[in-house]
Amino acid sequence: MAIPTLRQLEYLVTVVDTGSFTRAAEHLHVTQPALSHQIRALERTVGSPLLERLPRSVRLTPVGRAVLPHARAALAEAERLHTVARHAAGLEEGELEVAAVYSVSLGILPSVLRIWRRRHPGVRIRLREYAHADRLQAAMVAGRADLAVGPTPTAWQGPIRELGVEEFAIILPADDPLAVSPGATIALTDLADRTWVHYAPDNGLADLLDRVCAQAGFHPKVAIRAEQTSAVPLLAAAGLGPALVPANIVPLHFDGVVLRPDPAIRRTLTAYTRTRPDPLSAAFADLLADQARVNPTALPATTLPAWTSSLAQGQNRTPRAGSATT
Repeated sequence: MAIPTLRQLEYLVTVVDTGSFTRAAEHLHVTQPALSHQIRALERTVGSPLLERLPRSVRLTPVGRAVLPHARAALAEAERLHTVARHAAGLEEGELEVAAVYSVSLGILPSVLRIWRRRHPGVRIRLREYAHADRLQAAMVAGRADLAVGPTPTAWQGPIRELGVEEFAIILPADDPLAVSPGATIALTDLADRTWVHYAPDNGLADLLDRVCAQAGFHPKVAIRAEQTSAVPLLAAAGLGPALVPANIVPLHFDGVVLRPDPAIRRTLTAYTRTRPDPLSAAFADLLADQARVNPTALPATTLPAWTSSLAQGQNRTPRAGSATT
């Protein structure tokens, strides 16, 4: 079944409003035969005459009077659609669906979202969180978000924007014998006999911890597994065991000690999309690249690592062998 076009509806409304095919053609900048052709096509689509031609004007038929309000409503809705699209492209309104792994939504997104809300209050952000980078990538393949933020995806065909190289830290309680001074380095092998604050098995950071410990020659014994990524540094600071966490998720008000693993453990964070980013996604990726604190530059004085300033300078270094990349 044929559907009336917006052009045909616009022609009908203009003829009625001007009261004449001649004046309507002048107003629309089309020839009168072209206008008449479109009106006849519209009448064939609805199956009935819509206009009665009079010597000096036109008159709506009963069917025309029934159709006219819907024609006006369709044109008004099309104009609203155009306005919304224009505003979204201009970052004035709209909705952006962002997907991220848990640690990213804890560490780098809050400050970026605060700036985004201040700059673009009319654009809503819908956040979808995933425990594992593989699930994040699968969600993007399935079209569940406009933009993903997480570790570098595997064999990704779409655009990828690097945000920086994230450093991982070891968390110990302040009274731990190995917590000699905040910012000191510590070898994973020094903690091989400890029981660790681990992550839930489906959390991607659980795989990361198991892998880097295996590279150091041991398998981490588990004191407790935390479902919430945010709980891991707190549990470690409380003395339940050492923990390995992205340095950017350590709370500002924190009782534990932050140490640097030796060798360093790093992974590259990225923003990626399936196709060329739309204006909203591109603007958010730009803000991430400019404002995301991939590595912290300020922690509480009691736990301020001396290495945090050097990390910011090393964000563009290529992770060395043994670094975390997923």
